[in-house]
Amino acid sequence: MKIWTILVAAGEGLRFGSRKQLAELAGMPVLVHSTINASSVSDGIVVVTSEEDIEFVKSCLKSISQVHEVVKGGATRSESVRCGLEKVPHDCEMVIVHDGARPLASQELFELVVEKIKDGAEAVVPVLPIADSLRSVNGKQINRDEVVAVQTPQAFTASLLREAYLSSEDATDDSSLVELAGGTIDFVDGDVSNLKITVSSDLLIAEQFLTSKKSN
Repeated sequence: MKIWTILVAAGEGLRFGSRKQLAELAGMPVLVHSTINASSVSDGIVVVTSEEDIEFVKSCLKSISQVHEVVKGGATRSESVRCGLEKVPHDCEMVIVHDGARPLASQELFELVVEKIKDGAEAVVPVLPIADSLRSVNGKQINRDEVVAVQTPQAFTASLLREAYLSSEDATDDSSLVELAGGTIDFVDGDVSNLKITVSSDLLIAEQFLTSKKSN
């Protein structure tokens, strides 16, 4: 089964204060960690980044043979995925979409979503239970047992993802658009260490996770 991954790394990192995907983590940019992890299951990788970072990203990733394209993203996450999807070969059967700012997604998690698609699922999303108590912005309590936190990598049959992105809709994750297109979403267990780098303190937490993995 031909598998390609779209790595989304075009965000401006407003809460981080700079482009978080290019921040250094354990001696190399966050995005490099994410790309290495994705390469374990990918025949090809398309990295979507900002126009001004294209050459820098190419130089950072030149040693990863699966990286076939580094392209300019759009104004929103969904537009960036559309830009990446245009570069995925038409004979590709499965597409994984992963956040470039999630550097600790394990090879095992990538393999888990891939195997679920191979077993017949249309779309697969890693999720985690919510530990905190939740309230809506109007103050009403939300039952945390009825919600989950969504992670990437998310895997899809290529035909379904292409159909979902024919619309001009935007969403914060790809499974939302796939669901709007009539697709069925399957869940797998996410990983608590698969954090998304959002603020500078997340880098310290990621460093601790990496150190812990090495010591084990």
